[in-house]
Amino acid sequence: MAAHATSFTQIKSQFETYIGDIVYATMTTVDTKGRPRARVLIPVWETLDDGPLGWLATYRTPVKAAHLAGNPHTTFSYWTPRQNAVSIDAVATWVDDLEAKRHVWELYRRTSPKGAGYDLGAFWRGGPGDPKLHLLRLEPWRVQVIRGTDLRGRIWYAPGKR
Repeated sequence: MAAHATSFTQIKSQFETYIGDIVYATMTTVDTKGRPRARVLIPVWETLDDGPLGWLATYRTPVKAAHLAGNPHTTFSYWTPRQNAVSIDAVATWVDDLEAKRHVWELYRRTSPKGAGYDLGAFWRGGPGDPKLHLLRLEPWRVQVIRGTDLRGRIWYAPGKR
């Protein structure tokens, strides 16, 4: 059985280290028939009010948009051959606010956490206002970090979300 972290601060360092090392996450959504679909992406994360908040700069593809419209719950999985892993269960919401896009553009530029970002300008040449740039706000309700062969790991739940 996994140990429970009473505060995100207890797993934050491990969370950031693993995500910075692994970078790419598998995002899984489900369709209206409950069938999963996975894709590999690079979200960035920040900490607000003792909890993680994720952002995904992405294209609003018909499949992704339809899945999230039917069920906004998603999972992000990070894994390395050293068996370090992070699993994040979150609720995803589309955000079209230009100020949020500017903020996220800067998060990716700063590589938050270290190593996990990239230059969004390689995909969206129009900068934060590019009409093809879409954002997903990722509000985790459960985060599990696992180190090596200790498969139990530690789990944090957002307050009131367990």
